[in-house]
Amino acid sequence: MNEETLLSIKEFSDFTGVNQSTLRYYDEIGLLPAASRGENNYRYYVPFQIIKLNYINVLIDLGVPLSAIKDMDLNRTPESVIRLLNQQEDKLNAKLNDLRTAYSIIHTYRKNILQGLAAHDGLIRVEELPDTRFVLGHINDFDFKNHITFYEEFIRFCKDADEQRINLRYPIGGYHNDIASFLKYSNRPDRYFSLDPLGNKIRPQGSYLVGYKQGYYGEFGNIAQQMNVYIKEHDLVCKGPVYVLYLLDEISITEPGHYLARISVSVSPRSKTKRVKV
Repeated sequence: MNEETLLSIKEFSDFTGVNQSTLRYYDEIGLLPAASRGENNYRYYVPFQIIKLNYINVLIDLGVPLSAIKDMDLNRTPESVIRLLNQQEDKLNAKLNDLRTAYSIIHTYRKNILQGLAAHDGLIRVEELPDTRFVLGHINDFDFKNHITFYEEFIRFCKDADEQRINLRYPIGGYHNDIASFLKYSNRPDRYFSLDPLGNKIRPQGSYLVGYKQGYYGEFGNIAQQMNVYIKEHDLVCKGPVYVLYLLDEISITEPGHYLARISVSVSPRSKTKRVKV
């Protein structure tokens, strides 16, 4: 080998942009051995080795472990590289899905917290709410004779989450079939739901009567009665289910007594529901 073509490890590092400690490690594990050794066992490389280093760097950037890169180097073919690329694509797709989900969860909680900060305990008003997707759980079975509680049905909801493809990392809410159900048993929803934006159910955009109640899960005080009074006083007609969602919960609040729930039900003025006789 012509010594004039040899590069010291520092020169090869400067040439390739790979730090010297990494080059030493590659040499030690046999992934990229130095071309020769000089006095004091000093490592020397040849410019041609950048081709091998490029192969290593490309696969590292794709997340391939060094052990797999070394094994592939011994006997790689276009077919074996295709198989490796397919495997890495599957892994990256899974990571991308995790990242998209994490981003979505961040967006969902941030929106809830901001809405919670703009409200206060006992506030009741009509608001315009946007379309919101969610995943609905099984029908709850509150067996009053056997004293089935809020928590027991919630635990069942959580246990069935994987089977029903429900992501429990999203905020969880309570779903009442109608206003009558909420007024009768405000702390016993007919179902639970996950606020997953990829869900197959939609709370449609529109006008909603909204009540805010501070307190721990299921502790609604007399907010149901107050909302019912508001409905009568403003001559409103309630339509569809009631959604109970904690905008401020354990994610953003340390003291459970300061959690803030939003109860919402679609409403319209009663006058619009009356038909005019001709």
